[in-house]
Amino acid sequence: MLLDADNRPWGRWEEYLNEPGYRVKRIVVNPGSRLSLQKHEHRKEHWVVVRGSGVFTRNDDKIRVSEGDTCFIDIGDVHRIENDGDDYLVFIETQMGLCVEDDIIRLEDDYGRAG
Repeated sequence: MLLDADNRPWGRWEEYLNEPGYRVKRIVVNPGSRLSLQKHEHRKEHWVVVRGSGVFTRNDDKIRVSEGDTCFIDIGDVHRIENDGDDYLVFIETQMGLCVEDDIIRLEDDYGRAG
């Protein structure tokens, strides 16, 4: 059951589960778009790509990802995902720890939200 959703300049997120200590979202990244380069101080994340492909950045590594690939983000890891394809990139995000929207420190952002 959909609990919450929000459109973003890069696509959309939908929240399906929000329990103390963990949260599950479906994230859709539009073709040619990318999330902000960011980190979290209070949560880890695990992403599973279920559609499309793109480039996942974690700290100094850039990794090509596609359907079935997983990405683990530890507390403090600098990360983003970019959809460099012609189709939607969809992944399931599981957050673990203190799961609040304001635990995003944006380092770079294509949409003027950094800082």
